[in-house]
Amino acid sequence: MNTSDLLQDYTRYTRRRILFILLVLLGIVFVGMYAMVVGAAGISPGDIIRVFTGRGDPVSEQIILNIRLPRVLAALLAGLALSASGAVMQSLLRNPLASPFTLGISGAAAFGASFAIVFFGSAGIAFMPWLNEQYIVMFSAFAWSMVSTGFILAIARYRGATPEVMILAGIAIGSLFGAGVSALQYVATDVELAAIVFWMFGDLGRAAWNDVLILSVILFPLLIYFSLKAWSYKALQSGDEFARSLGVNAFRVRLTGMLAASLATAVVVSFYGIIAFVGLVVPHIVRRFIGGDDSFLIPASALFGAVFLLLSDTVARTLFSPVILPVGILTSFIGAPLFLFLLLKGMGRGYWS
Repeated sequence: MNTSDLLQDYTRYTRRRILFILLVLLGIVFVGMYAMVVGAAGISPGDIIRVFTGRGDPVSEQIILNIRLPRVLAALLAGLALSASGAVMQSLLRNPLASPFTLGISGAAAFGASFAIVFFGSAGIAFMPWLNEQYIVMFSAFAWSMVSTGFILAIARYRGATPEVMILAGIAIGSLFGAGVSALQYVATDVELAAIVFWMFGDLGRAAWNDVLILSVILFPLLIYFSLKAWSYKALQSGDEFARSLGVNAFRVRLTGMLAASLATAVVVSFYGIIAFVGLVVPHIVRRFIGGDDSFLIPASALFGAVFLLLSDTVARTLFSPVILPVGILTSFIGAPLFLFLLLKGMGRGYWS
């Protein structure tokens, strides 16, 4: 194949990637509109237009602006963060099983939330009446997930930040925090146990404008950072020696990338609980369409993860209406068989090619 043919193939492949991203963006618009229309309350597209043009009635404004729109934006931001983090972790560790869930970061957040519910629920309000109990749980979940990340990075720094060391460290620490959650459930009261179980479901029904603002301020700089480092992540896929030959500090890039991905995950999990399989499955789906070039894979995974989680949440809250199913349950039901399907369809045939 001559140079002209190679150039044509690359141009065609690049157009395919851009087309995929544009279609996903279009999907976000349509699914977002659909998510704001469907539900127990009868909202029409005309009601949405009237609300955004300042001519809506008070009931429609309350439902759209204070309930459905924050939930839609929270689903988009959470899906975006979890999927981008999963894509980055899989690239950095060169392992298709790497994700915030499998590396134990979500489990550490569950331990933090359980710890706060058992030990600081009513006590936290008594000592800090200005602080909502929900934010105590969020802060504890975030802090413990970052503790877990710190343990993984410390072990990797001590033993050398190889992919194998970081994955094994994550699995071991995740099991440790899982045991901690079980212990807290054992000593919890009935009310505390119910609160722990509900938090661990993963639910976007608690979304509010404050959450959306905090998520936006933290997540968008991290996504820009991931995009700027995409070339370095791509170099690491060919091995640390090859990356070093190109001037990439493999140790530093892997540690800072893991820390940034863990931070994005920790923020989402601390607000909305454990939403499993999004960070694991979405990058695999996107990789099958556009390949493994991180310059396109990371933003495409982020956008596809956003529409995937928004659609999952919309189905979860309408499937058994008026009963609202936590989205974490639905993503687990969808994600587990979908991942097995992708596995059987040939991830072993040169996954990183």
